[in-house]
Amino acid sequence: MVIDLKIFEDIVRVAKHYTDISSESSAETVNLHPFDERNIHPEISKVSISLFDDGHFSQATFEAFKYIDKEVLQLAGINKTGVALMMAAFNENNPKIQLNNLSTQSEKDEQKGFSFLFSGGVAAIRNPRGHEVGNIDTVEQCLDHLSLASFLVRRIKGRVFSQQPG
Repeated sequence: MVIDLKIFEDIVRVAKHYTDISSESSAETVNLHPFDERNIHPEISKVSISLFDDGHFSQATFEAFKYIDKEVLQLAGINKTGVALMMAAFNENNPKIQLNNLSTQSEKDEQKGFSFLFSGGVAAIRNPRGHEVGNIDTVEQCLDHLSLASFLVRRIKGRVFSQQPG
């Protein structure tokens, strides 16, 4: 089912780029939601779109990265959170969430790189919104954060290799 959803998302993404708006309809304004323009992952959209639509951009970002934290926690099956969770879950030497075969140095580097991307997202994006008061994001900042969150979710949903916790 996950593969079917991934294939469907890829088809929609490609079709979107090849959609030709006729000259008659180009005069009309096409009102796409920013989440559609940025191809925000459905799971990220589910936890953040109402906050975004209400103008709560920092909270929308925070909820998206909390979702990632919970998803990684569930997949990894380890009792950690935040940066410690991400580093342990994606550790290239003993990953709880294995993203590739880990048979070449390049694959090990990719695994390690994603441990930093996930950890960085938690440390630099989620934590300030969860621990500080008055953090205000612009629409563009929020959409950039949600695009990164969508990329990370797509990567863990599309992984080929997975170790079972314990």
